[in-house]
Order: sequence, then structure tokens, then C-alpha cells
Amino acid sequence: MAATPLELRPLGNTGLKLSCVGFGASPLGNVFGVVSESDAIASVRQAFSLGVNFFDTSPYYGGTLSEKMLGKGLKALGVPRNEYIVSTKCGRYKEGFDFSAERVTRSIDESLERLQLDYVDILQCHDIEFGSLDQIVTETIPALLKLKEAGKIRFIGITGLPLGVFTYVLDRVPPGSVDVVLSYCHYSINDSTLEDLLPYLKSKGVGIISASPLAMGLLTESGPPEWHPASPELKAACQAAAAYCKGKGKNVSKLGLQYSLSNKDISSILVGMNSVKQVDENVAAAVELATAGKDEQAVSEIQEILKPVKNQTWPSGIQQS
Repeated sequence: MAATPLELRPLGNTGLKLSCVGFGASPLGNVFGVVSESDAIASVRQAFSLGVNFFDTSPYYGGTLSEKMLGKGLKALGVPRNEYIVSTKCGRYKEGFDFSAERVTRSIDESLERLQLDYVDILQCHDIEFGSLDQIVTETIPALLKLKEAGKIRFIGITGLPLGVFTYVLDRVPPGSVDVVLSYCHYSINDSTLEDLLPYLKSKGVGIISASPLAMGLLTESGPPEWHPASPELKAACQAAAAYCKGKGKNVSKLGLQYSLSNKDISSILVGMNSVKQVDENVAAAVELATAGKDEQAVSEIQEILKPVKNQTWPSGIQQS
């Protein structure tokens, strides 16, 4: 019997079909600990062999290391370029934020060189809440449209944490100029606020990608990294939920990923991966969900534990005037 293929979902009006699990390449930039080049390449290869066709990175991750590692991994696949979909970002760098037309135009050439590619499928303005949203509308997006005409990118996206930045930009740019939004930490068991925005995004014809289904480590047995911006109350509640699952012989991370995957209006759930083992676990969770459905009882028990902190987030970005 053949293995169950990973579900492909259409991305807005782009014509692209993304694997429901996307490969988040930030860990390849040693963001969560050191990853060897051989492990990075093996992770990319394993993901592709199991049906993952969407790979996301940024020059910011590991100060360009993630792009270089992903480039090596994709090259090692030795398959035609149209068999995988790559997104990278612009505007956020190790040195800081710069959404000027000049910088983002130079940025794509640097990224393509590191990725060893002729084009990327999606170029996204990275964490726009840290820039001027009016500059994104009047300068950055027009610059990206020129890159689209030049064939260096196929589609344009925006990313950020506060959901309000998406409506601000989409209400002000010409229809069809922004193809994709990437939201993170707002479609997970502890925070599902992205759900309220889905009808609006669909009405704009925009594809939706959601990252950090485990809330940047909150929904894991090992807990979040030291730098995690969540409140002590939110961290404690998530820790209690993880411990509860463990006591029941269940894994909070698997349940969290399955919860995020179960909304089909979201084209792909991006998960950071840095080992063959993580790739296998994430794909297995998606396949189990597709064949057996999610553990509704366990999810509702976790939701009960997290009720006092439901939809609690943290500040990100600069105060927009």
C-alpha cells in the first residue's frame, strides 16, 4: 500500500499548490541551536521525499546562513526547479530593518545568489510592523512589482505578528498586488485570532500561510527558548498543557500541529525543522490527521487548560503614527 501523500492546497489566486506542511528553514540558520550542513541537507531531502514542496527562509535567519543552507539542500535534490516552491523575505536583516526600494531590490539578488536560484516563487516583506506601513504601500510593494516584471520573483507577500498590519496594507495597495500573507503565532491551540481575518483575506484573493503552530516553542514538552516574549502566565499555562498531555501519553506538539492543519482555508502550516526526525514527525502528524482525524477530546482538554490565556499575544513592532 502506497504511503498517504501529503495534501496540496491552493494558495489564493497564485495557481501554486503548497504542501499542507511547509518547511520552515529558520533552524538551518542555527537560530535554535547548531545544525550541521549534512543534517540541513538531509532534512531538506527527507522533507521533499515525503511530499513537502514548500520551503521558506529569510536573509535575517542566522544572518544569511539559513538561505545558504537551504540553497545547498535544494541543489542536492537534483530535481527540476518547478518541483518545489521557495519563499524568502526582504526588509529585515541582521543589521536591522530597511524597506527602501533600493535595499529590497539589492536584497533579492543577494538572496538568489545564496539560494543558488534564478528566481523565488514568493518574496515577502519581513515583519512589516517594524517599518513604516505607508512606506510598504508606496515604496516597497511597487519595487517588488518591478522585480516581478523582471522575472526574479513570481509573487509578493507580507509578514508580521499584529494582524492589523495586513488589513492596513491590503486596503491601500492596488488589488492583486499582494498575493500572500504569512501570519505567525495566531493559528494555534492557544491563539486562533487569525480565524477572524480569514473571510477578509479570502475576499481580497490573498493566499494564507500560517507559521509557528507551536507558538515558537510554547506548545512543546521542552518549553520555549529563554528569549520568548510571552507573559509568565501564558508560559505557565502552556507548560501545564504540555505536562497534562505527557501524563496522558500524548504529545502536545503533535496535537498543536494537527489543530493548525485542520483549517483548510490556510494553505500551508510552516514548521521549523532541523533534523530528519523532526521532518518525519511533522509529516506523520499530517498524514495521521488526514487518515484518522484529530483527537478532539485531547484538544478540548488542552483548550480548557489554556482558557484563561486564550488569544493572549505580545507586543511587536513600532507604534504606527
